[in-house]
Amino acid sequence: MTDVAVPGPVAFVTGWPVWHSRSPLIHSTWLERHGLSGRYERVGVPPEEIEDFLARLPDGPYVGGNVTIPHKEAAFRAAHRLDGAAKAIGAVNTLWLEDGRLIGGNTDAYGFSANLDDGLPGWRSAEQVVVLGAGGAARAIVHAVLSAGASRVSIVNRNPERARRVAEGFGPGVLGLGLGDEARALEAADLVVNTRPAQEDGVPLPVPDLTLLPDHALVTDIVYVPLETPFLAAARARGLVTADGLGMLLHQAVPGFERWFGLRPGVDAELRQTILNDIEKGH
Repeated sequence: MTDVAVPGPVAFVTGWPVWHSRSPLIHSTWLERHGLSGRYERVGVPPEEIEDFLARLPDGPYVGGNVTIPHKEAAFRAAHRLDGAAKAIGAVNTLWLEDGRLIGGNTDAYGFSANLDDGLPGWRSAEQVVVLGAGGAARAIVHAVLSAGASRVSIVNRNPERARRVAEGFGPGVLGLGLGDEARALEAADLVVNTRPAQEDGVPLPVPDLTLLPDHALVTDIVYVPLETPFLAAARARGLVTADGLGMLLHQAVPGFERWFGLRPGVDAELRQTILNDIEKGH
């Protein structure tokens, strides 16, 4: 009698576009490392089809998946139940099924915090935090630093109204500011988190004046391509302690993998090098 291989769980990442996502490489590396049966695949879904896609998830074949731009808010609305981080951030990046019901979580804040725990000792003691940019990741960063104990968070954005919208709901210690207030915010910062892209439409964006920062300030960038962004290069030239953003990508994947495949994987130098090799190939 011939043994028939039993297919394992199947998870996905969806977005539009999604072909650039490195999540399949992360999860397939863990599946292979731990000898688990299962698959993790890309599923590109255009915005006009995402609500139908999410509504059909309980019917199979997937046990859950990751959600990336621009579908995180749609996943938030589609979930029958949300974890605490998703509620606080207002977006879902991780989905799983419980008793046929779609559950939504957000692991971005966890990934950010775990990366700094690895690479930026002392960050949890930061009381004054500056977040540069008010895009999709900013709310997750604010949630993470408040959970770590920050007493004041300044979100600085070219459009101050957008920064104020991100700050809403986090309490009086979180402020939305415009570029005119950037220098004053930097002068008091214990931790600076850059969420702005390194360039826009192929044109490099200006780097803030990091000479304004106190000597003890810690600096991180959630952008990881290039690994050393112009922002991090300027911070290192200034003699500040820094952490790159690649670990956030790796760590945010851990809770989902555990949910779908039943094993909590580790983030280590070997996994990091696998992703760096892929980045260097230009994939």
